[in-house]
Amino acid sequence: MKHLTPLEVISLYPPHDYTLKSLFETRTCVNPSRPFLFFKDKTWTWEAFDAAIDSTARMLVARGIRKGDRVGIVATNSDMHVLLLFALARTGAIMVPVNPEFGIAEAGYVLTHSGVSAVVCSVDTLEVATAASREIDPQPWFALIDGEAPGIPQLADLIEDGGDAKLPGDISPDDTFVIIYTSGTTGFPKGVMHSQRSFVLAGERHIARVHLQPDDRALCILPMFHMNALFNIAASATAAGACLIIVPRFSASQFWRLAADTGATQVNVMAAVSTILARRPRSEFVPEHKLRVVNGSGFTQETLDAFKNEFGVPTVIEGLGMTEIPGAFSNPFEGPHKLASMGKPGVHPDPSRPWTQARILDDEGRDVPQGAVGELAARVPTLMQGYYRDPEQTAASFRDGWFMTGDLVRQDADGYFFFVARKKDIIRRRGENIAGAELDRVIAEHPGVSEAAAIAVGAELGEDEIMAVVVPRPGATLSANDIRNWCAERLAAHKVPRFVVFVDKLPHTPTHKVAKHLLKLDATLRAKATDFQSPSILTLRQA
Repeated sequence: MKHLTPLEVISLYPPHDYTLKSLFETRTCVNPSRPFLFFKDKTWTWEAFDAAIDSTARMLVARGIRKGDRVGIVATNSDMHVLLLFALARTGAIMVPVNPEFGIAEAGYVLTHSGVSAVVCSVDTLEVATAASREIDPQPWFALIDGEAPGIPQLADLIEDGGDAKLPGDISPDDTFVIIYTSGTTGFPKGVMHSQRSFVLAGERHIARVHLQPDDRALCILPMFHMNALFNIAASATAAGACLIIVPRFSASQFWRLAADTGATQVNVMAAVSTILARRPRSEFVPEHKLRVVNGSGFTQETLDAFKNEFGVPTVIEGLGMTEIPGAFSNPFEGPHKLASMGKPGVHPDPSRPWTQARILDDEGRDVPQGAVGELAARVPTLMQGYYRDPEQTAASFRDGWFMTGDLVRQDADGYFFFVARKKDIIRRRGENIAGAELDRVIAEHPGVSEAAAIAVGAELGEDEIMAVVVPRPGATLSANDIRNWCAERLAAHKVPRFVVFVDKLPHTPTHKVAKHLLKLDATLRAKATDFQSPSILTLRQA
């Protein structure tokens, strides 16, 4: 099959109405027997998955799920994430994906704040999910996607016995269909709401980004509680009529064997993943793989050279997406590609359709000169609907109709954007945004701590590591292990500080906020800190 342009790809199918139901059905009708999804040893055809979506949607309605209700899923990646996503969309309900590594407090905040009516989880996450849901009134019902537990039904059994409940007929492309919780500067996660239209458009946009073809096989190694996995990988595979490959989690040692065995042709990565793969033993590399595009962010000359020159991947695309504005920027598929660049404002497969508008503004909201640094402001058709149950934060994120990203960037003479720093107090680790304010609050709750500040420090894998700068209470006997263990008991593993350092006092601004920018400039802190992870130990699961 010849290489199709992005516009030719989406033109292969009948028009849709920007609901997930319409998108899936217009792709299914063209060739219903071709494979849509691989998970472990199971293969779903488009026709079979469409029937399963319908059965699952009817089961959800029969069990009381109504339009606008929220349903949580707390599990590692599986075909059930995709099935629930599409089934809930057919009922007008909303999926709330939750990080399966969350502890009770973190999962409790997400599930309680969203007010879920049901929770689907794995047997490994059941204990945390049930404990995290105790304050929800009325209590949600639970279903398992694997394993067994007394009194908890299997999702597969519920689907099989789903019945003939009538599905609602008033589903709109502008109905909210997912809430993805992302860390914010308030210290509590914010629930980013997206419409069905946003998901469909993001999928079409990603076709233009990576030139996804109908015969491509898109490998999903990123977690499905994350925007990238949902809005880039799952959405684009559906929009292109391609095939989706789901794995429970990333394994560096098995990556190349998996890619070769599944015939994967496309994969999305984050900076840590590409660094890990570039530094793994070459004995793990399987040259028979068919990967032709690797898409992600945070590439370095080392990782770029590894993929293109050693691993034989012809195209490496770098870009930027935020949970609030998926698919906003990327390097053009045809090039030129500029290393460490966010690229240019994104485009839709149909060049006549507008996509990203971008400005770089100073603190007064004025456009800065070319080459100067300012805050990135954007407009994009995939813009979030707002933060769930948080109108103040939603309003604060906009200025004169422009979404303020909180990222400091610059633009070169060729129109390429380059990330400079984060204006907001966000730490980027393992592909996740972590609010420094959340860590500050948790650490400061330790009875031996007077004040604390969590800051980002450089990581071997190209993102950030976390340093906790702690002022002990007078007379307190406090060790770095005490702080580390305190955090480990209250936070997900990726939020636990790698470095802990004690100081007599923290610098403050005139309004008595901790001057974290001054802490970040103090090179002596890292030298004095306790490092709980040697540089040779990587921050992602590697086996």
